[in-house]
Order: sequence, then C-alpha cells, then structure tokens
Amino acid sequence: MLMPRIMPCLLLKDGALVKTVRFKDPGYIGDPINAVRIYNEKEVDELIFLDITATNQKRPPPYKVLSEIASECFMPVTYGGGIHDLETIRHVLSLGIEKVAINSYAVENPEFVRLAAEKFGSSTIVVSIDVRRQLLGHYEVYIQSGRKGTKLDPGDFAGKMAQMGAGEILLTAIERDGTQEGYDLDLIRKVTSAVGIPVIASGGAGKIEDFRAAIVDAGASACAAGSMVVYYGRNRAVLITYPERAKLESILSQENE
Repeated sequence: MLMPRIMPCLLLKDGALVKTVRFKDPGYIGDPINAVRIYNEKEVDELIFLDITATNQKRPPPYKVLSEIASECFMPVTYGGGIHDLETIRHVLSLGIEKVAINSYAVENPEFVRLAAEKFGSSTIVVSIDVRRQLLGHYEVYIQSGRKGTKLDPGDFAGKMAQMGAGEILLTAIERDGTQEGYDLDLIRKVTSAVGIPVIASGGAGKIEDFRAAIVDAGASACAAGSMVVYYGRNRAVLITYPERAKLESILSQENE
C-alpha cells in the first residue's frame, strides 16, 4: 500500500513565498526557487503553490515564476490563484505544472469545473475549498482569500464539485491556517463522507501525528502543510524543511492498529 501523500502548501505574493495565519498577515519566507531546490533534496511527494492575491487583484497567474518552478521541480506541482478561464489553465499546464486548483471561480461558476475537467481531465482539476467554522459549529465556504462568505455548506459544495468532475478537493480550515494546532477533523469528516474523490486536508499541521489523525481518523487521502514545513521552533525562524520519510512511514503505517 502506498503511503499517503504529504505535501508542502506554499503561498505566493508578488513572486515571493509568504506564510499567513488564519489567512491574514502574510510574513515573508523567501524565494520560491530556493524552496523548490530544498524540497527536491528532501524528495517530497508533491508541491502546492497558491497565489493569494491573484484573484482579488484580478490578474493572471505569475507565469514567469511558475515556469521557473516547473523547470526546477522534480515532483508534481499544483498551482492555484487567478484561474477563471480555460486558456489560463492551458497556459499554466503548458509551463509544466501538473494540476490547477480552482477556488473562487468554482463557486461563482460551478459549470466551469465541468468544462475544465472535460477539456483537461479530472486528474488535472483540483477544487480548493476554504471554510470557516461559524457559531454553533456551522461550517461555511468562503472565497476571495477568505474574505467573502457564500452560505454554502462545504460537504454539499464538495459533492457538487465531484459531480462536476473535480479530481481532488483541497480542503482548508481558515481558523487553523498557520496555527499548527492540528487539523479540523470534524470538517474533514464532513467532506470526506460527502465525496468519493481524494480530499487533501489543509490548515493546522503542527506535528507528524496530525497527518495520521487527518488520514486515519478523519478519512483524508492526503495532507498539506504550511507553517510546519517553513518554520522551526516557537519563534518561527524560517527553515524550509520536511519530516523524515522514516518517521512519516512509521506513523502512517500504523493505520490498521
């Protein structure tokens, strides 16, 4: 049995790497190409790059940066940010990026996900769903970098996206983003029980055991991590890192125990 994928989720802003906390206060991390080279050495499973300002600034993806990333990267890359037409997807894929993540536009125009999946294949299309936990435990899908509520239930919306042809769901708990306090397992269970496609848990990874909880206990197919793979220690010193493969295998291989 293959070990579940554990992938760094890296945020781009003005061509640089940044890290947010609860989708706010982006702090500078460094150059994305340097990070890619380190992750190559550490043999990570996949990389996710999300441009956190492309949609709100109504601009296209940073094609030059993506081209440089793709040319350096030894592993599959998913890119999200500013995806709202088929030509943009075609351009991103032509650079060597394997998958695109659609977030705001999947809510604004769900039919676009179907068109994209038909054109480029479901395995290429990831729908990124950002979720806030409201009062009384109610969950709501948010778009535009977590700024705008949609009144959509994440389980219902994920199910609709799967029907439209999405190949994967990237599920991020906004309140957990950057906190390293662990994934929102209730949210993961809600979405994994609603779809038959892989769900990538995101938001809150702080230790290897969090991956096991998201995958074994809550049903995620893979995990994304941000702060855990760019910071070190309580003072959050910048350090591009990745858990040792042997430790990951040890924790995740306990699946049936």
